[in-house]
This record gives sequence, structure tokens and C-alpha cells, in this order.
Amino acid sequence: MSEMFSAEWMNQYKDVWNQDPELAGALAQIGFNSVIGYGFDGEDAPRGYIKVENGQVTEAGAYDGQPLNWDLRASPADWQKWAQKPPGMVGLGMAYTSRKLKFEQGDYAAMIKDPRMAGPFIKSFAAMGRVQ
Repeated sequence: MSEMFSAEWMNQYKDVWNQDPELAGALAQIGFNSVIGYGFDGEDAPRGYIKVENGQVTEAGAYDGQPLNWDLRASPADWQKWAQKPPGMVGLGMAYTSRKLKFEQGDYAAMIKDPRMAGPFIKSFAAMGRVQ
């Protein structure tokens, strides 16, 4: 398995994301566009990023200073745990309030209040678990 959030891992994540109708398809329906960084808590910058256009990931790779709409951070152990057993809405809320999942950039409250975004966000954790 590639190291989580490496360029190779992010490109595999892109493929998994784009093949998931409950993720890419649901976000396409609302015209979701965003650049999302993923990384580890305590580091200066995210390790990887994806660019989402109309729900589909069009770019993925190692983070190299791209402007981000979202920057998600957690410990390596928590990322692995969520990839193996994705959190539901309650688990996600607990991870956020306990600061296990940090939004260095992006509005968690606005996202979680919109079921058109919250459902796919939860599905993104399941997609991580399908990266080889």
C-alpha cells in the first residue's frame, strides 16, 4: 500500500472517488467545485490534495502550495481508523468537537448542515478505505 496522502495514493483516491456514484455523482448534482488538502495534525502543510470540478476529481497529487478551499488534518492513526470504519454523522461530529479532525481551512458547520454535502463527505472516508 502506498503511503497515505502521497502522490501515488492521492491518484488512486482520485480513481476511487470518481467511480463512486454516491460521492462523485452526488456532488456533481450540486455542481460541487473545491480544492481539498489532506494531511497530518501538527504539520505545516497538507501532504496531498485533490481538485474537484462538478463532483469529479480532475487533479490529484502531492500538495505543492495550491490554494485550498478545505484543509483537513488528523493523526495518521485516526485517518487509518476512519478509512477502515468510516464515521457516521455522530462520529464525525465527535471527531470534530474533540479536535481529532481539524479543518485548518473550510467551514465544517456550513458543510455538515447541508445534507447534499455531508453525505458525500462521509462517503469520502469510505473511499479512502478502498485505496490499495
